[in-house]
Amino acid sequence: MVRNGFRSELDELQEDILKMGTKVETIIYESLKSLANGDLEMAKRLIAEDDAIDRMELEIEKKCLTMLALQAPLAGDLRVVGTALKLITDLERMADHAADIAKVTIRLDGQALIKPLIDLPRMAELARGMLRDALWAFTNRDAMVAMKVIRQDDEVDSLYKQVFRELLVLMIEETKNINQATQLLFVAHRLERIADHATNLGEWVHYMVTGVRKPLRASGVNPV
Repeated sequence: MVRNGFRSELDELQEDILKMGTKVETIIYESLKSLANGDLEMAKRLIAEDDAIDRMELEIEKKCLTMLALQAPLAGDLRVVGTALKLITDLERMADHAADIAKVTIRLDGQALIKPLIDLPRMAELARGMLRDALWAFTNRDAMVAMKVIRQDDEVDSLYKQVFRELLVLMIEETKNINQATQLLFVAHRLERIADHATNLGEWVHYMVTGVRKPLRASGVNPV
């Protein structure tokens, strides 16, 4: 009976993480939308919603710690709970980065953009896809999909370098571009970090499924 109860708790934990991940994905999408449209009200709402993500992290963390204390899970079940604790930390950081992008919308305060937003939305879409795949891999215990997430990080890094070069050229050509280009570089950096955290998700899910914990990306360096 206890183990049946624990299985129900694991299912509920999985649902909680999916809800948190879905909310994070939405915030990432809408942060870029607020930037592209200069939507200050949306940006302010997204910044406030980051607090809701923080609360979700604390609630899930409490649930995980209670499960560890009262149910004493073993082997694979223990890895699931331990992985959940890691996932919510990275999800919370992703939401923080998305809120930082919304803050750029406010700092630009309706300025006309110095270049069309092409690569930044592509970075965001890749990062969101990585997040979705990581959550799918977690739900379905799929190590191969987790590895797919990890490999996609290189695509985001490549786009980041491209954005960096293009914005640097704009700053060199016109000093009046420096302020906004710096803000857009900040956005690109936040998106690159979001992808890094999605890569973390992939690594943790791979560990959960296989029981093998080792760096799987090229650098093996986790983001802050």
